[in-house]
Amino acid sequence: MGTGVLVYLTYLMTHPYPAYGAGLYMKIAREISAHGYGLPAQIPLYTKEGVPFAYPPLMYYVSAILMDTTGVDPITLSRLLPGLVTILYLVPFYYLSREILDSTPRAGFATLLLAVSPPVLQWHLSAGGIVRAPAFLFVVTGAYTGIKLFKTEERKWLLASAVLFGLIILTHPVYTVFFGTTYLVMYVCFNRTLRGLVYGGIVVMGGVVISSPWWLQIIAIHGPSIFTAASGTHTGLGGGTHRLIKQFIYPLDMSMPTIFFIGSFAGAAYLVAKRRFFLPLWMLSGAYMLGKLRYQFPAGVMMASVLVFEVVIPLVRRWSKRTRYSRSAPLAVIMVLAILVSSVGVAFAAGDLHSHLGSSTQPSFVDDDDMAAMQWAQDNTSPSANFVVLGDSAEWFPLMTDRTILIGPWGVEWKGHAKYRHQLGLYKRISRCPGKTCLTQKLVSNKVNPDYVYVPKGHYTVRGIDEYQKPWMREHLVDSDRYKLVYENEGAMIYRIEEPMEPTQVPDDGPQPVPSLSEPISSSSSV
Repeated sequence: MGTGVLVYLTYLMTHPYPAYGAGLYMKIAREISAHGYGLPAQIPLYTKEGVPFAYPPLMYYVSAILMDTTGVDPITLSRLLPGLVTILYLVPFYYLSREILDSTPRAGFATLLLAVSPPVLQWHLSAGGIVRAPAFLFVVTGAYTGIKLFKTEERKWLLASAVLFGLIILTHPVYTVFFGTTYLVMYVCFNRTLRGLVYGGIVVMGGVVISSPWWLQIIAIHGPSIFTAASGTHTGLGGGTHRLIKQFIYPLDMSMPTIFFIGSFAGAAYLVAKRRFFLPLWMLSGAYMLGKLRYQFPAGVMMASVLVFEVVIPLVRRWSKRTRYSRSAPLAVIMVLAILVSSVGVAFAAGDLHSHLGSSTQPSFVDDDDMAAMQWAQDNTSPSANFVVLGDSAEWFPLMTDRTILIGPWGVEWKGHAKYRHQLGLYKRISRCPGKTCLTQKLVSNKVNPDYVYVPKGHYTVRGIDEYQKPWMREHLVDSDRYKLVYENEGAMIYRIEEPMEPTQVPDDGPQPVPSLSEPISSSSSV
């Protein structure tokens, strides 16, 4: 728990704004509040038509209540709440580990590893953890009640498991699948009986009934096809050989977080050799079915702990018997390993590692310059104005400005695979445009006609990957008759579109040097 607090405080000290994005999530919470705590049919401002609302609503209701009752702003809430939950879920995970490993020290070490594992921290500590971290809390708590249910067949665990399954359905669809695969593996490994099958069925039916007020209303509004439309828009379920390679080969890239994968995979090999299959099967099912590294690690950290206590420590003990350090050596090894993995986790939370496809870990999508530019947009443009925003600040833009973005994948998964892939691809391509020609061609060829274009300066990110604005972008846009610079600060520019986006011949503006500006740019100048 202390290590979890250290990771959380490090994250807060190094992140004045939350990592990644939760703008759509917070916009949903505001829409729920605006609808008198009823479910909205659409979420406006994310693309021209808005996006259908079909997300599991539990944490949006929690967020809406917290913002309405405390007055906390969305940025602060999405910065503070996820980290608190990442500390909280360590408690049920410890008890789950102790039940599976049958050892207090092994469970404690596994919980320490979970508290600092980068793949787990990446999506639970960051802004989107306002939904994902509670979902993970429900999964590990449900896994504990589930293993007690299948091992003891005591009915007192039945109600708790069903309620937790209902909560996870109401929180996040992918974690719902993880919950289900976890119970399936537990049934296979601990209770392959008719009673075990019946109990599992009761848990499923109970969760479905508990969550029915939500999904019945969504079906009434959008029809059942809304759920099938979203399936497969991200990683989908299963994925053949490529999925296995991506989950178990690519992570071994010799970056600092690789130590967590090596410990997990080596522990899995050891347990398979010992014919103890539950943890390896749990890791394999989560990774293969869901295709996200974080689902490996509830089982993975337990297997790493087994490896340390059943392989490493006995080797140290045998070696230390020949020295005067026979008592202190095993404890020293545990302490060194704890310090090593904790330092990696703290560095990851601080954004000091470059392990995210070569980019900084835990990047913030917005900074002070973005917030100033968004405030200007809200104060100085028409409420009906449409924007194209380059870079990841686009995810927060509609929430902070009450203005529409025409390009962006957020929430579009509910419109189906084709529309989602189109929006995602267009967003990435246009955000990485090296100059005016590319930008104009992308807008024209896709028939996108914004009133304004928001362009980052210097460093920015696209889908969390570091990008750097080309130095000639500003000069070419300023020299154009089509784009008029109306706002600029050190980190962002806003251009008003003076001419409609129609097919036209524009000269190539590839990489060419530009003279340095003769005057410094004001940090909040309005042109």
